[in-house]
Amino acid sequence: MFVLPWIIGAAVFLVYPLFMSFWYALNNIRLTSEGMRFTFLAQGNFTQILLSDPDFLPELVDYLLSTVISVPVIVVFAMMIALMLNEKIKGKGFFRLIFFLPVIIVSGPILNSLTEQNAGTISVIDTQAVTGAISSFLPEVIATPIAGLFSNMVTILWYSGVPILIFLSALQKIDKSQYEAAYVDGASGWEMFWKITLPSLKPMILLNCVYTIVFVSSNDQNKLIGLIKSAMFSGTSEKGYGYASAMAWLYSLVVLLLVGIFALIFMTRKDRYEKDARKADRKAKAERRKVLKIQRRQARHAKKYNRPTVR
Repeated sequence: MFVLPWIIGAAVFLVYPLFMSFWYALNNIRLTSEGMRFTFLAQGNFTQILLSDPDFLPELVDYLLSTVISVPVIVVFAMMIALMLNEKIKGKGFFRLIFFLPVIIVSGPILNSLTEQNAGTISVIDTQAVTGAISSFLPEVIATPIAGLFSNMVTILWYSGVPILIFLSALQKIDKSQYEAAYVDGASGWEMFWKITLPSLKPMILLNCVYTIVFVSSNDQNKLIGLIKSAMFSGTSEKGYGYASAMAWLYSLVVLLLVGIFALIFMTRKDRYEKDARKADRKAKAERRKVLKIQRRQARHAKKYNRPTVR
């Protein structure tokens, strides 16, 4: 009974819209005075998008490159700021407010207005010069989004407010005694970061990667979102709700693939710290077995000759 409202809400607001969206994607839909007129096309919309649409695939490639480049930058920046804000400094609450305030204030229209006025760029960086320098040792298809990252650095880093708070909450849950023990053992700050801090933040890194991918993918600045909207409200008979739904499904599959790749990277890579801990544990168990074996041998020998066991 407690989950019944959730089941009803999920069925009405999630399962049914997903089913109808997929059904739309399989049809050509025309709006008439009598309502929607469906013409079943099966995979026709998907085939037309992948083979005939001149805009979808190029925009999809640009989205993939920009996302693969920008997501690590946002996550690394958020981690660096969280590490600094976690230190004992005056006015930590004020600085946390500064980094999180844009998440509350800035909406899609405001961000679009800032972008149109070039307010999200770093004026001292010459994008063409950066592109030329990077293109000298990288292909142009990769150099262009990297250069665009430099020109939109302010806008991209604007998205790091929530990841900073997530990293901060994880940092504050790390047991301080681990750092004290490492300091006593002579570990440097760099070693403590790699052996204690980073392994503790690993689940939050994955969470922030997923959050950032979803946030960037659903942003109004995303050209693919604009492409889907324009197809939805197109007056041509070839496009419309069905064509836009097929675009949305293809786009959603690509986003899910990206999320799966990031999850696979962070869920299968073995930390060096965990390997060392398991190795030390196996070595300790082997030593204990060896000691117990010696003690049992001594006990049998002492019992045979009625002498006390040497410990």
